[in-house]
Amino acid sequence: MRNEPTWRIPVGLLGLLFALAVYGLVIARYVPEVIGTWPTLLQTLVYVALGLAWLLALRRFLIWMETGRWG
Repeated sequence: MRNEPTWRIPVGLLGLLFALAVYGLVIARYVPEVIGTWPTLLQTLVYVALGLAWLLALRRFLIWMETGRWG
């Protein structure tokens, strides 16, 4: 546990918010054109998968914010 604040936490938080905004805009812009004619249940599964996909990178990102290392 660290005793003093580090620059990685606010920078990481801003970077995370920016990346999620860009990811969300890209998904909202391009995915409906591709899957718009699919059945509703299949569309739901795709959006759930895309909504959870960003979590795959989140663990390593949070580790970097806390320790400064990626692994």
